[in-house]
Amino acid sequence: MNSPENIPTPSPPGAGSPPSAPAVAPATASPVRLSRVASVVVVLVVLGLLVGFIPRWRQRNLVRAETVELATPTVDVVLPKPGQAAAGLVLPAEVRPWLEAPIYSRANGYLKRWLVDIGARVEAGQLLAEVDTPELDQQLEQARAQLAESEAALALARTTAARWADLLKTASVSEQENAEKQADYTLKTATVEADRANVHRLEELQSFERILAPFAGTITARNTDVGDLITAGSGQELFHLAQTQTLRVYVRVPQSGARGIATGQLAELLIPEIPGKKFSATVTSTSGAMSTDSRTLLTELQVDNPKDEILPGSYAQVRFLDPRVNTVLTMPSNTLLFRAEGLQVGVVGNDSKVDLRSVEIGRDFGETVEVLAGVTTSDRVIINPSDSLVSGITVRIADAAQTAKNP
Repeated sequence: MNSPENIPTPSPPGAGSPPSAPAVAPATASPVRLSRVASVVVVLVVLGLLVGFIPRWRQRNLVRAETVELATPTVDVVLPKPGQAAAGLVLPAEVRPWLEAPIYSRANGYLKRWLVDIGARVEAGQLLAEVDTPELDQQLEQARAQLAESEAALALARTTAARWADLLKTASVSEQENAEKQADYTLKTATVEADRANVHRLEELQSFERILAPFAGTITARNTDVGDLITAGSGQELFHLAQTQTLRVYVRVPQSGARGIATGQLAELLIPEIPGKKFSATVTSTSGAMSTDSRTLLTELQVDNPKDEILPGSYAQVRFLDPRVNTVLTMPSNTLLFRAEGLQVGVVGNDSKVDLRSVEIGRDFGETVEVLAGVTTSDRVIINPSDSLVSGITVRIADAAQTAKNP
């Protein structure tokens, strides 16, 4: 057992060896901990402020946006588009031969024979018929005899006048007698010329015994037969000749489409009896004035008919292909505003501001109307505008507004 002397005695604090590290650490770590705590507190305060401010800020912006949206009217717009009525205009037409003529006789007599019948193709100068003219033949013989008599009298008057002119030089006859002989010679000369002209006239009439075709074409009518009495100037038509290889087409264009017609314009000719086939036609001329009774423009077109598919006199329809004026614009009728200034429409510009424009209206088709002036194809016209619409206000287009709500 140890004695009291051997028991170790503990040393007092702060005496002997230097102090250990655990005793010094609490005093040095306290400021760092306070700094961390302060940072955490600041962060929490900032987070708290942000958490409270952001919803209010977003709510304020949302209210502001909704207020602006409610204050700006939203409208639907439409673009005027070209109407198709002018290009697809179908009009009734009448088909005529390019050339046609009734054939009459200039000589009186009886039809001796005819050489062509209806449907026959003839050439220019071809003999169609012959007329027997006995009375004309007798008149021609008489005229020739009268001419021979006049020529004999002229020969005698010429000799007498020359002889009396020589006798006057020797004073064998008086000047009065010589003047009478010279005047008689002049009279006989005029009589011969008159008789010769009469013979030429009757010869020309006799040439009409042969009925000739004035141009190449088709005989479309024969109104005579052998033995018929032919009287010149009675209006009796012997034949009717028509040139059908090329045809004329006449159509009356309404006033609304008259300015779209020009020489050289292309068109299509439609025959009801030939469905599905279109014949190419060309505008050759117009009357140049509107008809006062129908307010239409008479227009002539030319169409080739080499196979005789189109019969002259037929009813047809014409569709013009390329109108030479700007096509009239159309737009819905519910875009119009009836104001004291006249008809107006609201146009939305690139700056979203409204511009009220006066327009000139053409034909009214019910749901749509023709616009002759005031807008173009690039203008955005407001549909169903309100009566309070004025120029300068800012609006929103419905499609753009929907896109803004659902990006």
